[in-house]
Amino acid sequence: MAQKTRHIAFIRLSAMGDVAMTVPVILAFMHHNPDVKITVVSRAFFKPIFLQIPQIHFVSVHTRHQHKGLWGIFRLYRELKALGVTEIADFHNVLRSKILRFLFALSGKKTAYTDKGRLEKKQLTRLEEKTIAPLKPMTVRHVETLQKLGYTFPFDKPYYLPKEVLSPSVVEQTGPKQQLWIGIAPFAQHSAKVYPMDLLQEVVADLAKGPYRIFLLGGGRRESELLDTLTSLGENIKNMANKISFEHELELIANLDLMVSMDSGNAHLASLYGVKTITIWGATHPYAGFAPYGQPLAYCLTADRSQYPFLPTSIYGNKKVAGYEQAMRTITPQQILQKIYSIVS
Repeated sequence: MAQKTRHIAFIRLSAMGDVAMTVPVILAFMHHNPDVKITVVSRAFFKPIFLQIPQIHFVSVHTRHQHKGLWGIFRLYRELKALGVTEIADFHNVLRSKILRFLFALSGKKTAYTDKGRLEKKQLTRLEEKTIAPLKPMTVRHVETLQKLGYTFPFDKPYYLPKEVLSPSVVEQTGPKQQLWIGIAPFAQHSAKVYPMDLLQEVVADLAKGPYRIFLLGGGRRESELLDTLTSLGENIKNMANKISFEHELELIANLDLMVSMDSGNAHLASLYGVKTITIWGATHPYAGFAPYGQPLAYCLTADRSQYPFLPTSIYGNKKVAGYEQAMRTITPQQILQKIYSIVS
């Protein structure tokens, strides 16, 4: 009797950076388990990330519409069951995914979830002077989730998405690539992770003097307006906010020579293509396990803990601590420029 095909569903519903960090793990899994069918379950917005991997089936989750509430979760369960899913790897481990996991477990399917190390992260961000050490990267935690399902595979070399060819609609905005391309993504979801605009201007102004094409990345009207103020610093600076679709933005990011980003989704997207990525950390810290995949720790520029000994004060940057509002100013424009020039030279 022929063995039934295994079909695994990876669940990671939201947060750009978190979704991006699942990709290397899935690529490694695919490489070592070519006979296992794969479905990724996530928000529709993230689908372009996975379109570059034709072996993957993508299921879009619409939490405000057909997948809203308990009935919506049950509807999603039935959709996945109809696809023949035999296993659930829950990389999110929130209430919605827990219920979905429970439904599959009731029907006799194998499930596993990622241990996010919440206690370790709580200790890392405690508001006291402390000695900090690196926690387990989230990619490694996801690999351990798959081990719980019985899969063993090496994760000891980089797994990147293929570089995308620039489409005509992107080239119309960027122009042909005739020099080094540097992307700068100065925003993040929370203010404690955003580099001060006056210091950023110093960085951009100095870069504008060099033989580079600089692309400013962001989203939303307010961010676009702020980035517009930087374009006056040089003719080689282009504000890409709201100029192209997310799918086309991925093409641009894949073709950068360097990305400079906050602790944010853009850093993780760039790392998926093996683009050298400098990250700037304020209230958060790369030791929490969210450093961009495959990037040297030396590319992570962190606020000065001798001046702000409670750092890191937050895992996601959503907690504000009195007296720590200016912590990111301890990362000087000169430090950032020195790191950029050491890489591009």
